[in-house]
Amino acid sequence: MTYVPRTFPVSVKGVAIGGDGRVLLLRNERDEWELPGGRLELGETPEQCVSREIKEESGWSADAQALLDVWVYQPIPDRHVLIVTFGCRVLNPDAVPVMSHEHKEIGLFTADEVPGLRMPDGYKASVAAWYQQHAGM
Repeated sequence: MTYVPRTFPVSVKGVAIGGDGRVLLLRNERDEWELPGGRLELGETPEQCVSREIKEESGWSADAQALLDVWVYQPIPDRHVLIVTFGCRVLNPDAVPVMSHEHKEIGLFTADEVPGLRMPDGYKASVAAWYQQHAGM
């Protein structure tokens, strides 16, 4: 039997905190909150991907600062996605984020609100890690 490796997409996500200290989250079609981000495209680095995706999904300009986590997420049975999360510096932190057509809702949440949201634990861990690092900046 010939070995055929399983392949799955790579999604690069960013933890972006605005000027008011709240993290940007988006509600998806599964009614879960998620970090802004998306599929890594050929020819771009993960850092370029997360900056592009944050801009497309919110209008915020951001630079990837620190790799926070890498994990495999299973959003639905038999579907796996490699998630890469970065802590990001928002270049226009006082701008009001604008939701794209890709999501149902956009929101800004405090660090204390995030644990109670309906969202994958991996995202919650990345948000907590960036808040911890961000506090020292």
